[in-house]
Amino acid sequence: MSDLQAVFWDMDGTLVDTEPYWIDAEYELVQAHGGTWSEEKAHQLVGQALTYSAGILQEAGVDLTKEQIITHLSAQVAARCAEAPPWRPGALELLTELKFAGIRCALVTMSWKLLADPIMAALPEGTFEFAVTGDMVSAGKPDPEAYELAFEKMAGDHTERTGEALVKDRSIAIEDSVPGTAAAAASGLVTLAVPHYSTLPASQQWHQWKTLDGATVADLQTLLKTSAAAAV
Repeated sequence: MSDLQAVFWDMDGTLVDTEPYWIDAEYELVQAHGGTWSEEKAHQLVGQALTYSAGILQEAGVDLTKEQIITHLSAQVAARCAEAPPWRPGALELLTELKFAGIRCALVTMSWKLLADPIMAALPEGTFEFAVTGDMVSAGKPDPEAYELAFEKMAGDHTERTGEALVKDRSIAIEDSVPGTAAAAASGLVTLAVPHYSTLPASQQWHQWKTLDGATVADLQTLLKTSAAAAV
């Protein structure tokens, strides 16, 4: 059986186009502390754990603790998302179809709860069952901890809810960045890369689509079959 059981979604760059907001906030913060920032440095932070990013910002001259940096940046991005989150093409449509099909979804993001909560609240109730956020794990992406935690949490009641165990080769993670894709693949989930701000190399460890625009549940089912055939 290869029917899709669950989808684990990255947030920044995959579900919402918040990367420009993060970069703007980084520039403003570094400049306010008399430091220098660049597009190259900003792109190096895409998809990384926020504690890692905060350390790079400290090196650039930001005289704040890592927690203060993360809280400040998250609040800036959350404020810009408050009225209308910048959804990525096709994401809402695919989420709606997944919910209608009864396929479980969870959010797995390196953003902290401060930002993830309002994004989830902007969606119809029950779109995501839960979120694993960056402040819930000890090691951020590209470490697989966040995806492993999310899978274990969903697997906890999957048999009771559906009559069958949740398995990784019937679960898909959707990512856009190099660290995120590496984390999802390392966790053992079938990994779908949809690059946005960062280019991604071709790899046998993940599948790659140009966009989610027009993507359907049937397309994800086909992806599972392709992944299963490649593993034989």
